[in-house]
Amino acid sequence: MKEIIVSPSILSADFTNIKTAIEEIENSGAQWIHCDIMDGVFVPNISFGQKMVGDVRKNTKLVVDAHLMIVNPGRYVEEFAKNGADYITIHYEACDNVSETLSLIKKCGCKAGLAIKPSTEIDVVAPFLDNMDMMLIMSVEPGFSGQKFKQETLGKMRRFINMRGGRNIVIQGDGGINGDNASTIIGAGCDCLVAGNAFFKSADKKQTVARLKGLI
Repeated sequence: MKEIIVSPSILSADFTNIKTAIEEIENSGAQWIHCDIMDGVFVPNISFGQKMVGDVRKNTKLVVDAHLMIVNPGRYVEEFAKNGADYITIHYEACDNVSETLSLIKKCGCKAGLAIKPSTEIDVVAPFLDNMDMMLIMSVEPGFSGQKFKQETLGKMRRFINMRGGRNIVIQGDGGINGDNASTIIGAGCDCLVAGNAFFKSADKKQTVARLKGLI
C-alpha cells in the first residue's frame, strides 16, 4: 500500500500562535505543511506572503508546501525559495509562462507543482508533464477554506494517473477533504491530501491524520 501524504493548511490555524500550530502538525504524523498564499487578485482573499513561509521554515523540518494563488507567480518564486519552500505550486490559470516558471522553480532548488481550478480541464497540463513534480487538482474554488468537496474532480485525478505514465509526479488534492471522503479521493489516485478545517478543528489530530491516510 502506498504511503499517503497529509499536508495540513496553516490558513486554518490561529495566526497568533503559529508555532503551536506547527507543533500540532509535527506531532500528528502529517508529513508536510501547506501554505496558501493569496493575493486578492487571482482569488478574492488575501492571506500571507513569503515571510510567513520563512517563519514556518524556521520552526520545522517537515516539507513546506507553498501554494501560490497569485497572478504572475514567477515574480516571487525566488523569494519563496529563499524563505525555505520545498515545493512551490503555481496556477495554470494565473501564469502566462507556465513552462518558464516551472523551470525557474526547479532552478531555485525546489520541487515544481502545477495547480488547476475545478473548472479547468486536466488536458491543459499535458505540455508540462516533464517539467513538474506535483499536480494539484483543486476540489473547491480557490480562495476560501471550509468549502464542500466537488465530486466531479475525482475524474480528473483518475485521468491524470494515465497522463503521468511512469513519471514521478505527486497527485495532490486540496479543498473540502476530510476523514469521510479521504478514502474515495485516495482511491481516485491522490497521493497527498491537503486538510485545513478538518485538521485544525479536530480534537484528536493524530487520529484525524491516521483517518485521512486510511490507516483507521
